[in-house]
Amino acid sequence: MITLEELEQLFQDRLEDVQVLYETERFEWTVYTCGYAVELALKKKICETLRWKGYPSTNKEFEQLKCFKTHDLETLLHLSGVEDRIKEGIEGFTDWSIVASWNPDMRYSCQKTDKERTKSLIEAVKRLLGKL
Repeated sequence: MITLEELEQLFQDRLEDVQVLYETERFEWTVYTCGYAVELALKKKICETLRWKGYPSTNKEFEQLKCFKTHDLETLLHLSGVEDRIKEGIEGFTDWSIVASWNPDMRYSCQKTDKERTKSLIEAVKRLLGKL
């Protein structure tokens, strides 16, 4: 099990990575790492909502919780209990639309992105995380 404290540390570390990657113009990895940070933050929020001490991490722990074994941000947001708050208003919906385009398979992609698009994603992620 990944404890709440470990999820918090992982999520904070990924946000630091985002800044370093962006500053060194590694935009594709910046985008990937932004999504990963959101995934971790949502998993932490799920734990808080359900009053769990941690998030399952092994096959055994997931046996009765298969729907929680996902990297899909839409599913994680739904399970977090804060979907309405995150998608509230035009800005919230727009931010979520930008962030929700992420998926873990992006790490295998050669698709390029630019500085402005990456900056927009970082800003959307920060606003979204401020609502969790």
